Amino acid sequence: MRKRELFDAVIEYFEKAMPVAETELNYSNPYELLVAVILSAQCTDKRVNMVTPDLFARYSTPAELAEAHPDEVFNYIKSISYPNNKAKHIVGMAQKLCSDFSGEVPDTLEELTTLPGVGRKTANVIQSVVYNKSAMAVDTHVFRVSHRIGLVPKRCTTPYSVELELTKYFPEELIPKAHHWLILHGRYVCKARTPECNNCGLRKLCKEYNRQERNNL
Repeated sequence: MRKRELFDAVIEYFEKAMPVAETELNYSNPYELLVAVILSAQCTDKRVNMVTPDLFARYSTPAELAEAHPDEVFNYIKSISYPNNKAKHIVGMAQKLCSDFSGEVPDTLEELTTLPGVGRKTANVIQSVVYNKSAMAVDTHVFRVSHRIGLVPKRCTTPYSVELELTKYFPEELIPKAHHWLILHGRYVCKARTPECNNCGLRKLCKEYNRQERNNL
């Protein structure tokens, strides 16, 4: 199957199986989403959603968070991974939002990545989810699923190279949704250690599944 045909088949499957695909992080505005995405690095969305209600109740605006001391913020997020660094990052992020962007979350990769704790992946999430831009955030789920299915070749060994390959073949208007398709598929079906291939509607298209089937003959 040619690459274009594979992408078309994958899109057709997800459009039917997952017509609504969106972030599982809880938020009510761009500032809250930005904080939540920073906190979610190497941590589950479920865990982040457990700590953010109290955090946002205490620091409801960038200005309030900018005035906080990281040690105080730590107490709200201590149950997530790397709380010390993340407390410093989100306070620094809020300070820069207030000093450089009038408290508003910017909408470009270049501006977003000037914020403490914000790398390319986080910036792409914000561009995609908040501003509906055709930005493909590549996390561990997207990276794994893309390789297993065969959407990207083995030579794509970095998140950036996977991003470039995926954005080449997914239609621009579908990229924000495709990002969530791959994340959710990786989170609940194509799991890292125990992929549920028997429950996967993509298995007949999947490069890894077909490789294993051939090896079992």
